[in-house]
Amino acid sequence: MPEAGQALIRTLSDDDVDTFTVCRIIKKDPALTADLLRMANSAMFGLSGTVSTLERAVSVVGVTTVRARTLALCMARACVFPAGFDRKRFWHDSLLCAGYAQWLADLCEVDDQEAWLCGMMLRLGGLSLVQVRPERLLAIEALPAAPGERWVRQRSLVGFDEGEVMAELARHWDFPPALVTGLRQGAQPLLGSPVAPLAGVLHLAARLADDGAVTPASVENLPLILLALLKLDPVGLAACAPDETALTDVSMFTI
Repeated sequence: MPEAGQALIRTLSDDDVDTFTVCRIIKKDPALTADLLRMANSAMFGLSGTVSTLERAVSVVGVTTVRARTLALCMARACVFPAGFDRKRFWHDSLLCAGYAQWLADLCEVDDQEAWLCGMMLRLGGLSLVQVRPERLLAIEALPAAPGERWVRQRSLVGFDEGEVMAELARHWDFPPALVTGLRQGAQPLLGSPVAPLAGVLHLAARLADDGAVTPASVENLPLILLALLKLDPVGLAACAPDETALTDVSMFTI
């Protein structure tokens, strides 16, 4: 984790963090600053007009959004992809999971930027798994795969799922305990007692991302008990789903 990322993680537990603090941390890393400004002017931020300063980006989209996107860039820097790994598909799926997590979080009173960040992080645990067990890559990533099947393969072949691995990394990086728990239980949220809302959001988002675009059929395949616990209406989800293509601009992660 780059130094700027470590400093930003320390602000995740500070409800009063301000624009000055976040911008000061990011500006200590000129390359990171440049990457974030490129991201701010890409489809990912959905802004109209040019954003030329960090302060302007924060004023338009908020401190928590800029912090989450910057942390995603920091973690992307640390990624090492094994031979044969589909890098573009990986970032597409990660961004889609993050976008769906943010959308679902907004519907059930979970912090939407924490949900976006954890959704973005979830598959990084899977990347760590195949770095350590490259011989398992083809079996874990084989297509087609039903929603959630990758987690079953990971536990069967390696002993852990990507959320459990990512939770250990997040704990090592001193992420807030609620985010660590959400990641750890994301693949099997109903095993938590009580069920962590963030874990439930991540589970649903990842399953929807595995399906691609949200459709009545993909919503129908979600665990009804989990939808009920999060007070999400399955009938209305497909009707208000975000556009898949608007969530998956991978240009910042594949350059």
